[in-house]
Amino acid sequence: MTGFELNDMITDKTSYRTYIKRDLKAYGLKRVSFYNYFRMEQVRFQLRLRKIEYLYNVRHQQRWCRLLLFWLEFLNHRLAVRLGFTIPKNVFGPGLCIVHHGTIVVSPKAEIGENCRIHPCTSIGDYNGAPHIGNNIYIGPGARIFGNIQIGNNVAVGANAVVNSNVPDDVTVGGIPARILSKTSSIERDLFAEGLFL
Repeated sequence: MTGFELNDMITDKTSYRTYIKRDLKAYGLKRVSFYNYFRMEQVRFQLRLRKIEYLYNVRHQQRWCRLLLFWLEFLNHRLAVRLGFTIPKNVFGPGLCIVHHGTIVVSPKAEIGENCRIHPCTSIGDYNGAPHIGNNIYIGPGARIFGNIQIGNNVAVGANAVVNSNVPDDVTVGGIPARILSKTSSIERDLFAEGLFL
């Protein structure tokens, strides 16, 4: 599996812009208008999260950046409480799409790749280690993913699935505990790679 690694984080202004562009594409947006910024609160949360990641990874040694970082984290924490998000920095790769507000809890030890579409009432937890999740992932409502496990690329996790063991590439899983329900078709893989989900 070749998923997101910690060294793939935002490391400079170019990677920051790439993350923003990929995130907006995941929402079907080319740019964020003033109207969308305030109407789509999950997009506002995510744009602030990327700015926090940039400042934390690249600019945090400068005093004014530390003050700005503190202020942005304060604002985003307030918004996260209202939306029900517990999403730490430097966990998701580019192309993240939080479908709408609702409880989403993610361990700060998790590593999640590019093009992740995540629904509410989901938990990605730490139990003797946190999940390492690949690229092009769909996580349905109510899914629970926990433990020191590997989830491959092009994987769809069904609604209310409980995933506590490794999952190979190109499959759909569901159930309690989760098992493979079907293989991913080449058309679905192409859609995943484009950041589009069925």
